[in-house]
Amino acid sequence: MADQKIFAGPRIRRMRMERGLTQTAMAEGLGISPSYLNLIERNQRPITVQLILKLASVYAIDPQELQGETRGSVAALKEVFSDPLLAGELPGDQELIDLAETAPNAAAAMQKLFRAYREQAERLSDLNALLAGQGRGTTLSAARLPVDEVSDVFERRPWHFAALEEAAESFHGELAPGDDLFAALKAWLRKEHGISVRPLPAATMPNWRRRYDRHSQRLFLSERLSRADQLREVAMEACLIRMGEVLASEVAALKLSSDEARRLARFELARYAGLALMMPYAAVHQAAGRARHDVAVLAARFGVSFEQAATRLVSLQRTSSAGVPFFLMEIDGAGNRLRRVGANGFPHAAFGGGCPKLPVHEAFADPGRVLAEAVEMPDGASLLLVARTIDGPQAGFDERPRRTAILLGCDLSFRDQTVYGAALAATPPTPIGPACRLCERAGCLARAEPPVTRPLGLDEMVTGLSAFDFQ
Repeated sequence: MADQKIFAGPRIRRMRMERGLTQTAMAEGLGISPSYLNLIERNQRPITVQLILKLASVYAIDPQELQGETRGSVAALKEVFSDPLLAGELPGDQELIDLAETAPNAAAAMQKLFRAYREQAERLSDLNALLAGQGRGTTLSAARLPVDEVSDVFERRPWHFAALEEAAESFHGELAPGDDLFAALKAWLRKEHGISVRPLPAATMPNWRRRYDRHSQRLFLSERLSRADQLREVAMEACLIRMGEVLASEVAALKLSSDEARRLARFELARYAGLALMMPYAAVHQAAGRARHDVAVLAARFGVSFEQAATRLVSLQRTSSAGVPFFLMEIDGAGNRLRRVGANGFPHAAFGGGCPKLPVHEAFADPGRVLAEAVEMPDGASLLLVARTIDGPQAGFDERPRRTAILLGCDLSFRDQTVYGAALAATPPTPIGPACRLCERAGCLARAEPPVTRPLGLDEMVTGLSAFDFQ
């Protein structure tokens, strides 16, 4: 304590006011001048060890109280002010510290109010989804971050961009890569634009997958990435250069509301274009039919990852040669939904993707294994779902690897066109719901939340199997 300056003005002021003392009275009790106490309370002077001991002796104050930890409260306040409604009012760190220290009760009340607001916003969103599924859409909306706006646009439209497909096919024909697209792209970048591609060790690029240095005309790739991911990064960079006008046109067609949203959309569309370049439409459509949409077989055939092959299957919706209308969702171990796309838009109303019984959650218990399952929705619709974990960049010895899981789904009527359908013949469909808040299945052992459409059952004489009983 002697080696560290302690500024605890707001806490001392609060202690003084709780005891009903004036600055003059407290200064007299501590044996210091009122002007010095005033400077301490305004954090213009640190408190000394002698003063801390005096405070403990005269006012029975625990010295630890003067070193109260405010980081947790400040972090919670940062979350409050990061909401889109308050993003323009975000104070600096010092202002948040002052609020947390000077008015801790008010800060706690603000956090409670924010949690209640978030809860109500989630309930309104659930009700809006329920009404939309019944054909009674509302105008309920909430302020959204640019990333939320972009995700919503991509989730609600087909995951197929005809102009990008045509540009990718033209580019692939120009490259004539044979069996080595990676080498062809590197040669094209160097010959046409003077850009060299160079992998770098993780220690040199600790935070990046890819970095393009415009000054030295070098594209750096992290060695953490698998060969398939390195190929996608190079293909994405090449598409950003070669297909700039087409990308700009597709972004404009999305009618996004901000420059930040348009930048994020351009990035996602460049990833789409890179994947289309790696797996040309005609070739992958033909191979998918022959392999009966076996994702692992397609990944091996085109030298891509399981996730890349699954995502490409969703995009095979060209009018003249459409594939199975798949949809795809990616989640992490905490259940956060990171990505949702669909051949006809992600099926929010009919499927939702928020049921705890989905095989995508079970996949984490058996990493790398492909799980296939038939499920049945409350309205009787049946779906074929395929789930598997996917690993992120290579982690170091002292790092926790990134692992997520993807779920690939389609209507069960397409089961005979897939290699997964035969495995489901003798297995009855698993009953699921769109999300616990919208599901009225009684006695569900996996229920995580009560439905918003039914009142809770509070019968003291009866306890149901679900964690939340309802009438």
